[in-house]
Amino acid sequence: MPVGVICGSGFEEIVEAVRKFKIDTPFGTVYGAEALVGGIKTYFIPRHGFKHEYPPHRVNYKGNILALKLLNVDKIIATGAVGSLRREFKPGSIVLVDQFIDYTKRAITFYDDMVVHVDVSKPYCPAIRNILYEVAKEVGIEVFNGGTYICTEGPRFETPAEIKMFKMLGADVVGMTNVPEVVLAREMAIHYGLIAIVTNYAAGMQDRVSHEEVIELMGRMRSNVFEIIKRAIPKVEEINASDDCTSYSEYAARYISGIRWSFEYMR
Repeated sequence: MPVGVICGSGFEEIVEAVRKFKIDTPFGTVYGAEALVGGIKTYFIPRHGFKHEYPPHRVNYKGNILALKLLNVDKIIATGAVGSLRREFKPGSIVLVDQFIDYTKRAITFYDDMVVHVDVSKPYCPAIRNILYEVAKEVGIEVFNGGTYICTEGPRFETPAEIKMFKMLGADVVGMTNVPEVVLAREMAIHYGLIAIVTNYAAGMQDRVSHEEVIELMGRMRSNVFEIIKRAIPKVEEINASDDCTSYSEYAARYISGIRWSFEYMR
């Protein structure tokens, strides 16, 4: 089975072959790239677009997840920049989150016309998280296995007062993109793991927060993060357990059974 990767653009350096594609879904056209990574067919989706043109509140979350499902992907490795709410989660480290808090106002389900109550007691696949943890240690990156991600609406950064509240709620890192992505993956019965890359301390923990510092640190981290993904994909592809991640396969199959879609490679 192919593996999906949802991340920013600029990933071409880790792949052996790349072909860009587009897939038309009921939620619009999704653009991505097909590659071989360690001999495994891998579909990359740049969450914000190839030119980083979509801000967090305008990302096509439903289209991205559905596109990967239609391409028979049942495991996803995702990356995302986060701010740290804990001093020990330093900029340049990685947190493999295992819980989330939703502080957004986004549509969060495929099942508007079906009554499906998805269990997210374990929203992130433990098997993928453990693989990523071991690989990150091999690469030599400071990595934390576990943490709570709070997702805000964006595109603005948070206020110091909000960060203070988020700490009281038990959040460890803050970002703008992981919800509803992780929930939609569960609804489509896809194993999903997130590499949360700490780019800065959150508002109130440093003088100011800027998009420029996020981009600068992501640039420095990119090669190491790509090395983690490259090493992890063959191991993630071997996951075949039927667990919480895949417990909604019947509903997902029913949902996609009547969907009209098309796929084509781009020149």
